[in-house]
Amino acid sequence: MDLSDNTNLFGAPPSADRVLREEGFLKLSRYPGGYAPDLKRAVARYAGVAVENVTTGCGSDDVIDCALRAFLEPGDVVAFPDPTFVMVPMFARLSALKPVPVPLRAGSDLDLDVEGLLATGAKLIYVCTPNNPTGTVASRAALERLVDQARGVVLIDQAYVEFTRGGDFLDLARTRPNVLVTRTMSKAFGLAGLRVGWGVGAPSLVAEVEKARGPYKHTTLGEAVAVSALTEDVPWMEACAAEAVENRERLRGGLRALGLEPLPSEGNFLLVPVPEARRVGEALRERNVNVRVFEGLTGVGDALRIGCGPWPLMSSALKALKEVL
Repeated sequence: MDLSDNTNLFGAPPSADRVLREEGFLKLSRYPGGYAPDLKRAVARYAGVAVENVTTGCGSDDVIDCALRAFLEPGDVVAFPDPTFVMVPMFARLSALKPVPVPLRAGSDLDLDVEGLLATGAKLIYVCTPNNPTGTVASRAALERLVDQARGVVLIDQAYVEFTRGGDFLDLARTRPNVLVTRTMSKAFGLAGLRVGWGVGAPSLVAEVEKARGPYKHTTLGEAVAVSALTEDVPWMEACAAEAVENRERLRGGLRALGLEPLPSEGNFLLVPVPEARRVGEALRERNVNVRVFEGLTGVGDALRIGCGPWPLMSSALKALKEVL
């Protein structure tokens, strides 16, 4: 079983099957809308914004990549907390930008080092909250201070927001001219294989991202299924997310019983500091349990990231981990 990629382990939304059966073959021979107009309208309704505030992409990481190219020139600095989503420094280097990591604050909350991020002089600061891989959240006070004092754009990646308690920052995207919030259909909505993401920001920011984005970033079926999920399956998504959170806390208790101490998490995963994480991860794979291995994470050290889903999967993972330890 694969617990390594933080996707929805409960499966795809119910309406996806209907859309694929009823519309699939009819749509295969046609190009999608160049800039996903149907998806933009569905996202706007879901997020409570105007269509002009919405951009979309081939997953939220595509929106992030487009934003880096839209707002920065080669040689510019992009700053981000460390550790965080591993694709951000990779995207930066691919666009000839200078990635500058700033360690999260030491202590139990692992909050943003606002002063350190601002001191980089970055024209774009990336913040993932809940953060991947730690699962920790940025405090509102820290994030608002960062937005108020940033030199340029603050990009807030909320791929895991559906699993949080009060950590939604879409209001900043609605009210601040320098904030872009990105979301994904890959996690709580269970559509990772279709690669659909979106962002919300001021129309002026969105227009620049759209220029860097280019047309035809979604398949016809991908857009149709994402629209159906946003309009019909939000209650299903919320129920899956609630169960994932409940099982995350049960898993936390089981890990503590094994002598481990997972980091506080508001995602659908736990980051578990473990000595010799690579050896432990390989031993788990031999028992058909695949988790994400991290070595030498800043402020954490070696760790395993374990995705949370139906309890039978979590129980099997605990059993295998007990054998390995």
